[in-house]
Amino acid sequence: MPPRLIVLAALAVFAISSLGLALWIHRRSRRRQLAIGRVLDAADALEERLRVARSELESVASDAENPVLGALHQLLRQRLWLQEHAQSASLQTLQRVQDALETARGRIDAQLREIDRARAEAGE
Repeated sequence: MPPRLIVLAALAVFAISSLGLALWIHRRSRRRQLAIGRVLDAADALEERLRVARSELESVASDAENPVLGALHQLLRQRLWLQEHAQSASLQTLQRVQDALETARGRIDAQLREIDRARAEAGE
């Protein structure tokens, strides 16, 4: 095999390998950005539900009895953690954070339904 052909073949293998590596890095980065976006969306949804819950609870309980304030503080801690660690966290960790936020929102939704039901029963 002529030396020129060997060099061209080696360059072709290098170019294909480099392209494959760049594509892999891009996909990994894209998955991370999508995961971070989903976590932030879940945090936004939870924050909105917490604000609704806070206003609902303020109408029936004092601030000392309002558990939403603690949840809002916890959400703030989650957001600060994301700001500092989202780029280095594993995708599994980001998924766990997202799941925890969605679970918390589900609990708040259930409590809000309970308040609505209690109000409906009291109004009958």
